[in-house]
Amino acid sequence: MSSLALSVLLSLVSAVAYAAGAIIQERVAAGGDGRSYAPLRNAAWWAAVALNGVGALLHVVALAYGPLSLVQPLGALTIVFALPMAALFVGRRAGRTAWRGAVTATVGLAGLLALTDGAGSHALGAGERTLLAAVTGGAVVALFLVAQGFGTRRPMTRSLVLATAAGMAFGMASVFTKTVAVQWSSGALTAGLPTLLLIGAFAAAGLLLSQASYRGAGLTAPLATVTVVNPVVAAVVGLTLFGESFRFGVPGALSALAAGLLAAGGLVLLTRERLVAERAADLAAADRPRAPADGDAAPDAPDAGPRVPAPAAGGATPVPSGRGRRPGGGARSLPDRAPRDAPAGRRLRC
Repeated sequence: MSSLALSVLLSLVSAVAYAAGAIIQERVAAGGDGRSYAPLRNAAWWAAVALNGVGALLHVVALAYGPLSLVQPLGALTIVFALPMAALFVGRRAGRTAWRGAVTATVGLAGLLALTDGAGSHALGAGERTLLAAVTGGAVVALFLVAQGFGTRRPMTRSLVLATAAGMAFGMASVFTKTVAVQWSSGALTAGLPTLLLIGAFAAAGLLLSQASYRGAGLTAPLATVTVVNPVVAAVVGLTLFGESFRFGVPGALSALAAGLLAAGGLVLLTRERLVAERAADLAAADRPRAPADGDAAPDAPDAGPRVPAPAAGGATPVPSGRGRRPGGGARSLPDRAPRDAPAGRRLRC
């Protein structure tokens, strides 16, 4: 088997492992109590971590055998594998809009990165690695703080911001992984050890951010965002630092721009289905009457008219002051009304 074919095979298996890990992560987020450290006490979450670890290991080996411009677009197949796997194993069926968005985003992203012309691979210098780590780390922290500002008021927007940060972290981990693979392939085994710390930090940040992005947003939109942002970040670095360029000159650059717009349109389709469901839930919650809180006063009862005094002992009904008095003083009592079925001539009159 050639190195290119082995790289493709490893990338496909890696995408399946990533998809399985994402499905488990989403289920853990949906069934959790919302606390930050709740997933750490869930055995299923650690299974998702193991699956992501397998996917990352296969991704590293694929990068060692194939170019970055080939391995990264194949990673975009994660969202395509995740939709049928979620429907088969956990009964989470995606709508037609989500399917169209997944296919559109994948085709656009594959077209964008397929037009990237990979030059000879080389390792990044120490200054380039430091600059990339600082810029990407700062951007990830800034996005995390922005997401915290949304809180629970806009769960979908919060999820997309966190997924964008996770995609940036994963993409930068792939860039540094490619650098280490090139260094090791040239025989410099100890030169890549400091970079391994950066890979571990960005991979861990991406895992935790992606886990947080699934809470309250479902599977498709966060996973699609991570899947698109990850290779886009890697492609930008490849174009600027690895010496890669678009094929076919100006026509290739225009085609790459069209493919990027196609991928963005697919991402919009993926998120629109969830946004519509969220808006419908908000409208239903607004129409539902609000239950009174514990400190709220009970609403006033409607006026039921004048109060009727209770009958006095002996069957007589007392008359209020000023009505029914005898000329000599003293109140008289009104006898009870005769039954309705009594003859009219025998009814008692007051």
